[in-house]
Amino acid sequence: MDYGDSTRSVKAVGRESIPGAPVAPVPVPASAYHLSADEAAPLDTYGRASNPTWRGLESGLAELEGATWALTFGSGMGAISAVLRVLAMPQTTLVVPADGYYQVRRYAAEYLAPRGVTVIEATAEQMCEAAGRADVVLAETPVNPTLDVVDLHRLAAICRSRGATLVVDNTAATPFGVQPLSLGADLVVASATKALSGHSDLLAGYVAGCHPELMAKIERDRLLAGPVLGAFEAWLALRSLGSAGLRIDRQCRNAQAVALMLRDHPAVRSVRYPGLPDDPSHAVAVEQMRRFGGLVAVELADAAAVHALVQRSELLVAATSFGGLHTCVDRRARWGDPVGDGFARIALGIEDTDDIVADIERALT
Repeated sequence: MDYGDSTRSVKAVGRESIPGAPVAPVPVPASAYHLSADEAAPLDTYGRASNPTWRGLESGLAELEGATWALTFGSGMGAISAVLRVLAMPQTTLVVPADGYYQVRRYAAEYLAPRGVTVIEATAEQMCEAAGRADVVLAETPVNPTLDVVDLHRLAAICRSRGATLVVDNTAATPFGVQPLSLGADLVVASATKALSGHSDLLAGYVAGCHPELMAKIERDRLLAGPVLGAFEAWLALRSLGSAGLRIDRQCRNAQAVALMLRDHPAVRSVRYPGLPDDPSHAVAVEQMRRFGGLVAVELADAAAVHALVQRSELLVAATSFGGLHTCVDRRARWGDPVGDGFARIALGIEDTDDIVADIERALT
């Protein structure tokens, strides 16, 4: 059955078919479990190895990503670093986004490169060319914060032709915008901290895939290294998943409307949003994305103009994460991104579309 996104969200939360069972998922905050005399039988033995609440969340995430298996982690970087520890072995070549999330570059440079991994940093435009020299490719699309879109069909074909493993960070698009596994990716990684949990109150990450041996290796790394997701956080994420379709739909609608307004505003030097027909990434985005995401990149005159935008607004919040209920503004140069002082990422929330458009327009004047 080809369900709509809100139906997929509700279905991903799962249903107990046992009469008398609660309709809502129940957290299991356990560190230890009763053991069976049959030592091969227990599903749960210790909290770092498994948890029933994890399994509920992992089942839902796998369903949304079109995967057969998902693994949760304590953060998005916990998920990414576990994948890179498993795949990026000494003497291998790894490609990471030069224009994407800065912590990934730092992890590759500070942890992997000293251990014999050749690290190549490539922009979205350079990613396909760089993949021709790689053993492992980590792509982010749309790239955060510039919002360039990587052609996943082309990139996956290049990786397949040389036996390279393709990992796609799906944080910005979410599985409601694109399913990278269906386009040829081997693994998906993402921060569930953002739009999937959507309330700015927890940290979580996940890996999803369809290759049992590869996923088993990542699960083993999680067990040994211990970057696990707390049971309470897993429960919060799981209960939030049911409304993700509604929330993300509103965020994407708001982003499209705000981008259209910003494109014509005299105080704006430039705007990037894959959903704009004249955006450089629009043609690729239309081919592979069902929605264009809740992020808009805007260039104002300088840092003072970005701060003034927030101060004059009644609805905007200055914050560095995204995907929550509130519309947030983040001046990215403060974190070292290679962007201008007036470059800001606007992460749309779930406010009424007319209200957030009018508020930002007033605050810019």
